[in-house]
Amino acid sequence: MPSQVFFMDLRASVKEPNSKKFQQLLAAVDLKSIIQRKKKRPLMAVKLHFGEKGNTAYIRPNFVRWVVDALWENGGRPFLTDANTVYVGTRSEAVSHLTTAIENGFAYAVVKAPLVIADGLTGKAEVEVPINKKHFQNVYLAEGLWEADGMVAMSHFKLHELSGFGGALKNLGMGGASRRGKLAQHSNISPKVNDKKCTGCGECIGHCAQEAIRINPETEKAVIDPAKCVGCAECILVCPYANIQIQWNESIPVFLEKLVEYAYGVMQSKRDRAVFLSFITQVSPACDCYGHNDMPIVADVGILASRDPVAIDQAAADLVNQSRGLMGSALKAKSAGSDKFKDIYPQVDWPIQLAYAEELGLGSREYELVKI
Repeated sequence: MPSQVFFMDLRASVKEPNSKKFQQLLAAVDLKSIIQRKKKRPLMAVKLHFGEKGNTAYIRPNFVRWVVDALWENGGRPFLTDANTVYVGTRSEAVSHLTTAIENGFAYAVVKAPLVIADGLTGKAEVEVPINKKHFQNVYLAEGLWEADGMVAMSHFKLHELSGFGGALKNLGMGGASRRGKLAQHSNISPKVNDKKCTGCGECIGHCAQEAIRINPETEKAVIDPAKCVGCAECILVCPYANIQIQWNESIPVFLEKLVEYAYGVMQSKRDRAVFLSFITQVSPACDCYGHNDMPIVADVGILASRDPVAIDQAAADLVNQSRGLMGSALKAKSAGSDKFKDIYPQVDWPIQLAYAEELGLGSREYELVKI
C-alpha cells in the first residue's frame, strides 16, 4: 500500500502565507500524534543539520520555530539536536557545534528550544543497539537522539557525493550515529596518520583508550595499530594539526547499505513516534557539511511531510528529477526528467539506499503525493 507524502509548494499570498500552509502541512501529517500522552511532558527531538559555518543552504530557523511551537502546544518538550561530525570542522565537538548552530540562527531566542548535541562533548555519548543485519550486528547511536520519546526529522534535501542525495534516511543514519558509528559507515579500517605532516607531539596517544597509537622511534611519527583500534575516531578530533584522517575506502553500494542499517537502528526506538519533513529548497550539488554551498541545481520545489522515511526520500528524488535544471548550475543536462544525481555523481547508484530501506521494512518506495 502506498504511503502518504504531503506536499506544499512555495506559492504564497496575503491570505495564504507560507507560514499558514506550513501549519496545514504539520496538521496533515498529524504531528501531535507522535507525542506520548501518557508520559508527562515527553522529550521530543527535532533532528536537523545546523549547517557548517559558511554554508547558507540549511533549513531556515523560522520553519524550525514553527515545528517547536507545535510540539510545545501539544504537550511535548522539544529540543534541537544533531550529532558531532567525524571529520574536523566547525561541528566536530560540542562547543564548536553549539557555537556554529547559534551563529547560524538556531539560538533559543529564535527557536524557543534548547540545543543538545546528541553524542556529547566529544562524540562518545553513545548507545549500542543490536540490529543483526547484513553489515552490522550492532550499531552505535547518539545517546540523546536514542533516548528521546519522539522525533521530528527535518531534512534539507540536497545532493551528496557518496549517497547521491541527502534526505531523511541520511539524516537518520549518518546524523544519528555517534563518532564511532559514522566511522564504521565510511571505512572498514582504522584512521591513518599523515606521515609527512605528523609532528610526533603525542597528543593522540593520551586520548586513545585502547592504546592503539604509539610513536615510531625511528621516524618519530605516530602509528596506529589496526588490531587494537576500535574505530572511535577520537584521535581524528584531538590531533592539533588535523593530521589523522579517515580512510575513505568503503565501496559506495556497501556504504549506502550501511547508512540504511544505521537508519534502521535509530528507528528501533522511534516506531510510530516520528515525523519526517524534507525541504526541497536551495538544492545544492553537495552536502551542507561544506563551509560553502554552490548555486542550486533546480528551482525551489517545496516542502514534504510524511510518516515514512523511504517514501519521502523517493518523492523528493522524483520531484527533483522532474524539475528543469537551472542555467549556470553544476548540472550538465538541464532537461526535466533527467537523473540529476547521476548527472553530477555518475558513480553513485543512489536507488540502492531506497531499495535496501524498503527491504528492511523502514517504509515503502510507493507513495501517494497529497498536495496541501
